[in-house]
Amino acid sequence: MQLAFTDDQLELGRSVRKFLAVRSDEPEVRRLMDDAIGYDPAVWQEFSRQDLIGLAIPEHLGGAGGGALEQVVVFEELGRSLTCLPYFATVALAANLVLAADDPEAQQRYLPPIARGESIATVALLESSAKWDEGSVCTRADDSGDGFTLQGEKLYVLDGHVADVIFVVARTATGTSLFGVDRHGALGLTVEPMATIDLARKQARIVFDRTPAVLVGRAGEGWPAVSKMLQLAAIALAAEQVGGARRCLEMAIDYAKTREQFGRPIGSFQAVKHRLAEMLIDVERGTSALYHAAWTVTEGGDAAVATSLAKACCSTMFERVSAENIQVHGGIGFTWEHAAHLYYRRAHADAVLLGGAAQHVADMVSHIGL
Repeated sequence: MQLAFTDDQLELGRSVRKFLAVRSDEPEVRRLMDDAIGYDPAVWQEFSRQDLIGLAIPEHLGGAGGGALEQVVVFEELGRSLTCLPYFATVALAANLVLAADDPEAQQRYLPPIARGESIATVALLESSAKWDEGSVCTRADDSGDGFTLQGEKLYVLDGHVADVIFVVARTATGTSLFGVDRHGALGLTVEPMATIDLARKQARIVFDRTPAVLVGRAGEGWPAVSKMLQLAAIALAAEQVGGARRCLEMAIDYAKTREQFGRPIGSFQAVKHRLAEMLIDVERGTSALYHAAWTVTEGGDAAVATSLAKACCSTMFERVSAENIQVHGGIGFTWEHAAHLYYRRAHADAVLLGGAAQHVADMVSHIGL
């Protein structure tokens, strides 16, 4: 079966692109990169009014009841414009994790405020090893009699500095478990911004020192929900990468049409033509891997292989295309004033987010038993 977007889904993408062209242009992205908060609350509320935050949250929990395909078209546009919003952390990570945890009480508590744009959320998983696997989780959750307390450190937490709710992956006596922490007023909680290569996607270091937490799901059974979240987040990230890479290709083509050397546009030179053609092939290859993963999750299939394939393919693709965009632009592409390097930074940061390409390739090989 071939994936085909409906007219409504295509219109959703066009609507988001039109909105972001006005509210998330390059000057606005640069302004928010330098801002301590890192996003515009007015834009966040507008996303909520358009049902974009609760896009894949079921209707009975206040969402729009969409799925992976709707998320793909939105995340492509966000990646295209490098939009500064806590959208990936809240939608791709936190909301998907709560849904995957299959805890009706937790879903009713956390998801309606998220869908309404009243609560920004994130997931704290990575630690000092920077590995996205269960064996690297060392943060401890101790049963205090009337609840749990957390002890440990989490790194590279997306938008952790502005999150109202932090969902923490920690170890209990029975195994890996999930916990919710209300950041405001939480005891023993320290949040510090971290310096990262991608200034448009802020991250934080979070320390828990006997911090009270609420169990989400069943104790010791949290990792399957994390795995499901990582698969859905990989599709969302691959969509951002495709959107960003396609914008890099457009930038390179436009520049090749107007920049002249020796009295003619550089796009007329064979070497530049070949470079642009290779960029197009890369983008189309990544798009195919992304859409296959989205179709697999929607229609049923081996999601583990499809999502790892999409993440590995789109990560390497975006790195190459963003680098080639700089080469086409020549010296100006290396300057801080030009947008090309912003996409280059995003590409390299995304390459390790949710695990690197090599790890996803190894996971695919292991999964299919080669």
